[in-house]
Amino acid sequence: MENTIDNERQWDMLHVLLKKEDITNFRTEFLDMHPYDQSQFFLEQEEDARLLIYSYLSPEEIAEIMENVEIEDIEPFFTEMDPRFAAMVFSEMSTDDAVDILNELSKDKVASFLTIMENDASDEIKQLLHYEEKTAGSIMTTEFIAIFKTQTVRETMAQLKKEGPDAETIYYLYVVDEDKRLVGVLSLRDLIISEEDTLIDDILSEKVVSVSVAEDQEDVAKMMRDYDFLAVPVVDFQDHLLGIITVDDILDVMEEEASDDYSKFAAITDNERPNENAFISAKKRLPWLIILLFLGMLTASLIGRFEDTLDKVAVLAIFIPLIAGMAGNTGTQALAVAVRGLATGDYGQQGKTKLILREAATGLITGTVCGIAITVVIYLWQGDIFLGLLVGISIMATLIVATLAGSLVPLIMDRFNIDPAVASGPFITTINDIISILIYFGMATAFMGFLI
Repeated sequence: MENTIDNERQWDMLHVLLKKEDITNFRTEFLDMHPYDQSQFFLEQEEDARLLIYSYLSPEEIAEIMENVEIEDIEPFFTEMDPRFAAMVFSEMSTDDAVDILNELSKDKVASFLTIMENDASDEIKQLLHYEEKTAGSIMTTEFIAIFKTQTVRETMAQLKKEGPDAETIYYLYVVDEDKRLVGVLSLRDLIISEEDTLIDDILSEKVVSVSVAEDQEDVAKMMRDYDFLAVPVVDFQDHLLGIITVDDILDVMEEEASDDYSKFAAITDNERPNENAFISAKKRLPWLIILLFLGMLTASLIGRFEDTLDKVAVLAIFIPLIAGMAGNTGTQALAVAVRGLATGDYGQQGKTKLILREAATGLITGTVCGIAITVVIYLWQGDIFLGLLVGISIMATLIVATLAGSLVPLIMDRFNIDPAVASGPFITTINDIISILIYFGMATAFMGFLI
């Protein structure tokens, strides 16, 4: 609470200094803040105030702010900056962060910024822009320290002091041969405790794990999670060292992938942003809703086919929402378990088989318990044991089938390389509605003689 109050006071002071156009004191107070707090203050400002901030801070200081702003919110800021100033900001950013932002901009703007930039910075950025989005190459950084196995510890320490300030991380040094092929890795700890005349070849570890430049970023994230790496080297098909991926980039990937899966799970085609207007949000949601609308019409037409059954036993209509709702709920539960397991890579082939068997057993147990419970309730309520048995058996069968459907659909999609998250909650719910109606009215029609 005390930190929050201090931040509010500091923000109030910064607002006053901005209005007074007191550059010296503004810089002192602003740069005393943590970069994240700087970015939060920056995001709260109107365009006029932001233009003043650009003029008060250096490109390097603005770059640090931009690295703490969400990628999807950043485009307007680079658009309102002077193009030459914006190009200098990109030059001061980590290469991978600059590439992430440029991928959000139009091709014309990207070409304009790259033309203005200094050749060294633009060449590194162009190299990463060529890689396909959401691959290891697109999220790696080229700001790393590579050493030769023929170097001594003394030579490596001198190189580390020279290149360290500009490197993304120095905790791991990657060792290459004369052809720049990755041959090993050396921790900073092992380097420091070794004698100065020791050759790197004598102390490196050859058990180095790397990823291909074309590997999917989600697979890289799983590997780094499993191995607890702070960084992982990226190589081409000939094992040439191209860059590294650090844990902070992987955290962004994990958040991005989780948000993407959640959006699909909710039947939204793309992540919606807080500042989007209603028309854009509606445009993103409508495709799925229209599909679900027609699937819902299929459900309605199925009920219509059993009109004679409803005319003879009207009380059956009371339990349609109950059975359909139970099918949707249990299907969504099974779907969530399956999608999560596939997303985290927990299931091999044996794991998938085990999942199906477990879900079948779960559906049987939950269906039996719910079926018995509703049979007793309907008998006490309506005084009709056959009606109770019909609804109870229908729920039992529906829960078994719906649970299996919820787990099988994403597994089948994954088998055909379709994102299993596309088997969204609303989609599987509607499918299970259709299944439950068929089971319920099929049984009601078959045993009509016991109900009249």
